Amino acid sequence: MKVNRVVVLHGLYMSGLVMRPLCSRLEKSGMEVLNLTYSTLTPNRSAIFKQIDDFIADQPSALVCHSMGGLIARAYLEEASAASQLVKKVITLGTPHQGSHIAHKMKQKGFEALLKNSVEFLLCENGNWPFKAKLYSVAGDLPIGLMPLIAKGSRSDGTVLLDETKLKGMAEHKVFHLSHTSMIYSRQVVDYILARLND
Repeated sequence: MKVNRVVVLHGLYMSGLVMRPLCSRLEKSGMEVLNLTYSTLTPNRSAIFKQIDDFIADQPSALVCHSMGGLIARAYLEEASAASQLVKKVITLGTPHQGSHIAHKMKQKGFEALLKNSVEFLLCENGNWPFKAKLYSVAGDLPIGLMPLIAKGSRSDGTVLLDETKLKGMAEHKVFHLSHTSMIYSRQVVDYILARLND
């Protein structure tokens, strides 16, 4: 089902600024876009969810999320507001759906303070996707980042393990030869997103 409105959610330590090129492509395709900036270290659930609800209103919508943004999207759907029932598709880019290995390591080493309240999302242990909205999980396998040092021999985008991006019940798992941040700016990925949104 084609959607009219798209909510875009950025990842940890970022803001909506990094998502602007992606949002521009979505807008040029004729979609209404909410590029939502929120504090990743102290996320205010009620404020975030209200902005999403108000934007969706009564229109079929989708959520496009990078990294931690996908975990925010899941929490939003769990609240089960009336507007959330109109979310038809969720497309995540490098989201650690099963929990972040790096965040777990930071906690073990005593660096949890650097993550603040984001641990509520990053230390999750989800195994499935129970929502009516279809989940399209995009992952990268170009390991530029800390992950090759932390988990030697693993497949990752440099920040998130490939296995962390998989969930039972997802509609599709798509892997691109990209690093964690480069996914946001990839023409290939944006083309994929547009194809899924227009299905």
